[in-house]
Amino acid sequence: MTIASKRPWRMLGLLLAAPSASLAQPAPPATGAHAGGSGVCNAPCDPYPGMKKLLVVADVQTGYQHNSINHTMAVIEALGRESGEYVTFLRTDSQLITKTPINVKSARYPTGNVNGRDLDYFDAVFFLGSGEGTLSPRQKTDLLSYVHDDGKGLVLGHAQGVNFYNWPEWGTMIGGFMASEFPITGMYAKVTDPSWKAAAAFGKGSFFWADQWPVLKPAFKRGDVHTIVALDPARMTPEQRARANRPDDYLPIVWAKSYGKGRVFNMTGGHNDATLDDPKTQALLLEGIEWALGLRAEDASPDK
Repeated sequence: MTIASKRPWRMLGLLLAAPSASLAQPAPPATGAHAGGSGVCNAPCDPYPGMKKLLVVADVQTGYQHNSINHTMAVIEALGRESGEYVTFLRTDSQLITKTPINVKSARYPTGNVNGRDLDYFDAVFFLGSGEGTLSPRQKTDLLSYVHDDGKGLVLGHAQGVNFYNWPEWGTMIGGFMASEFPITGMYAKVTDPSWKAAAAFGKGSFFWADQWPVLKPAFKRGDVHTIVALDPARMTPEQRARANRPDDYLPIVWAKSYGKGRVFNMTGGHNDATLDDPKTQALLLEGIEWALGLRAEDASPDK
């Protein structure tokens, strides 16, 4: 399918029509350019020819282990299968974040071909890590190059702005680091760019979004990202405003940005399962993933 033929907001309509069954019922086989394959052949054979590949990495060995990560991974995989737009590879380790061919020799696999896929196989990475991470210096270089030079995508889940806090280039790539977080009870937000159609479905006014949102570091400045949804400063309590410490009222919580040739989409929410099950949230997440995969065009110009 071409970019012009993408209609993720149609999926929103389907989810709104039957929210209780949206993830419970198996989707019919996909047709067309993204029909994919049987998934039964080994590397270097591609088991999903013609489909975009999304690598989800939930490596939390060095940091806080959010309970919601499990459900986030399930939602991401289900959205890909239901939309027919991409196939998901779920990992809880960082081994595949490399441009070096994966070759693991053992008595069982003397040739070293263990069906491992490196970054070149994937069109985008969805990162759900925690803490300092387990990436080697070479893996960090490969990930930066994968997005910046190869023009691939990076999607970020909840609290990724507090990860790799000792790796400045990570903060540059994703848009900036977090200082802390607001309580998980939720806050009022507003859509700042309705050209992202799934975001527009939240409406023109302020709305309450029940999740845990980031307190951005002061170094996070306007022009670093393209804001899609922001916290509404007019609906913040005095305590929330003091915690935010943003006299400029610059409070993005969902954003996109270009990083070299690549595309970065940051959905900072996802702490609560109920939010992840919300049809509008799922549609926005799908739109961001599709953009990161290069399946659709969206505005990612820096805020002014």
